[in-house]
Amino acid sequence: MAEMSIKEIRDLLEKMDEVPKDFLQWLHEDKRKGVNELARQVEQQQARQARLASQWEEMTTFERSLRAEGYTHLFGIDEVGRGPLAGPVVAAAVCLPADFYLPGLNDSKKLPAATREAFAEVIRSKALAVGIGIVSAERIDEINILEATKEAMRLAIKEAARTVSPDACLLDAVQLKDLPYKQLPIIGGDGKSVSIAAASVVAKVTRDQIMSEYAAAYPQYSFEKNAGYGTAEHLTALERYGMTPIHRRTFTGAKAQA
Repeated sequence: MAEMSIKEIRDLLEKMDEVPKDFLQWLHEDKRKGVNELARQVEQQQARQARLASQWEEMTTFERSLRAEGYTHLFGIDEVGRGPLAGPVVAAAVCLPADFYLPGLNDSKKLPAATREAFAEVIRSKALAVGIGIVSAERIDEINILEATKEAMRLAIKEAARTVSPDACLLDAVQLKDLPYKQLPIIGGDGKSVSIAAASVVAKVTRDQIMSEYAAAYPQYSFEKNAGYGTAEHLTALERYGMTPIHRRTFTGAKAQA
């Protein structure tokens, strides 16, 4: 081992899909601190991969149970945008293949923006079906945010079902009346089911893109930063400039500052 330079060892490690235990032990026994540091880094990476694999196993519990019962095409459904003072509520329905694996996938709120965007691309490219449902602020004011959320979910399911008909739907806490498929509402589902987590990521990235487009039309409100939520900056802009056509006029925070 001492014959190899630290750079050569690092290059060799980068080519390995899996580092054998005896090789790792050799790295630890090397007298050079740089080689010992490489061993430490390998062990940290292995521990992280093990944690993500364990998390994935836990977050596929519902999916594996449903597939064991004979359900094949599972739709995960989630929404984003219930709380903002402006912009639409957006839902996504995602059907993942049984062998899909994306370690680190989680509730979109727990992921950095760059990770969400990268994951959304992977999900869209690998999913058997993806559907998006968008309900405007005007419609939210007409029927209330809960009913608008359900409407967005139905629209997302309908769009995804054009590609693949679902056998069962996993939803984040919500149950939809008159949906002709088995439903499994899961409280906190975006952190407990990879299907719902995938939907939350797609919905979040989609809505953020929509709000960035609105930011160009209404630059005073900084929608590209606050996504329509009632930040101090947003509330100040509301007080100064009033509501835009995309503000939710029935929401207390918007009315108070308009």
